[in-house]
Amino acid sequence: VQLQAFGGGLVQSGGSLRLSCAVSRIMFTHYDIDWYRQAPGRQRELVASITSSFNTNYADAVQGRFQIFRDNAQDMVYLQMSNLKPEDTADYYCHVIHRAQHFWGQGTQVTVSS
Repeated sequence: VQLQAFGGGLVQSGGSLRLSCAVSRIMFTHYDIDWYRQAPGRQRELVASITSSFNTNYADAVQGRFQIFRDNAQDMVYLQMSNLKPEDTADYYCHVIHRAQHFWGQGTQVTVSS
């Protein structure tokens, strides 16, 4: 299983970014995919999830500002982030569980300046 996350960067408070995650070597359409983030000195936390049936779930901290969606034709998952806040600064990881094992992308850094 391979996951490649990209699209992070530096953005001002109130700005937007779209993160992308390319997933390969699994039957993509069968899997739920998540985005997590980890800020310096903090534990990794779940940000958003999308199921194989396109149901979505969000952390309270990002509800209404972030949107997760998937493109089953391209084996891609996206995290559209809007109205970004300095507290959104973190490394963002895409994640999948395959055969009871956790697989992570390499992380993409998001920095939100105030």
